[in-house]
Amino acid sequence: MEKDNVNRMQLAYERRGKGTPLVLLHGFPLDHHLWDEIVPLLEDTFDVILPDLRGFGASTAIDSPSGMDDYASDIARLLDNLNIQKAAIVGHSMGGYVALAFARRYPERVRGLGLVSSQVLADAPERKEGRYKSAADVGANGIGSVVESMAPKFTNDEKLQSYARTSMERQPPAAYISALKAMAERADSTSLLSSFQFPVVVIHGDADSLIPIDRAREVKAALSEAHLVEISGAGHIPMMEAKEKTAEALKHLA
Repeated sequence: MEKDNVNRMQLAYERRGKGTPLVLLHGFPLDHHLWDEIVPLLEDTFDVILPDLRGFGASTAIDSPSGMDDYASDIARLLDNLNIQKAAIVGHSMGGYVALAFARRYPERVRGLGLVSSQVLADAPERKEGRYKSAADVGANGIGSVVESMAPKFTNDEKLQSYARTSMERQPPAAYISALKAMAERADSTSLLSSFQFPVVVIHGDADSLIPIDRAREVKAALSEAHLVEISGAGHIPMMEAKEKTAEALKHLA
């Protein structure tokens, strides 16, 4: 991996392929390896940039609280350092929230947006409260309870559940705490959709038990031009469960 100085920290990333710049943002609480199996299907079409969000993977953390705008700023500064003015920005789950924050703050730098197993809604009050309770539990007891509760919900595939658990276990508690609070405080992006002047791809499995597929259908209803791909039988990680279909859908951003 390479590392770049970004916003008083080091942001780790991989860069593969050639073509349209494409940033793939991982979800919570994972790292860029989430995309490993799909990158070979994309690198003939895209210049694929795979960052670890601040605090996750090989990226360093910031002691002060982080919000979605901070994660988005990190990506903007990384693109600056790579001399890339515009890119397609794709986010999985929490990475989708970062992608939406990027589109809100830097619309002129977005040549396409992808939401994979994500949503535009803010947290309901009870969900927000639950994230803060999880953050407090991680602070007091470590990541174990979050890992055990989330890993089975990523997919029904036991092998991929094991992968998710291993990936989650290598992330530091501080990254969990910061991200949980950032997700709890994220803005609702529903009204943002009407301002988009670029292609939008929405990819969602119909067996997703973490974010229901209705959230993807709501984006399509609000933005008729969006390209919605529903993947039968896939759960929360379609880039691993149905990599060919996911890759073909992302190529609409080329």
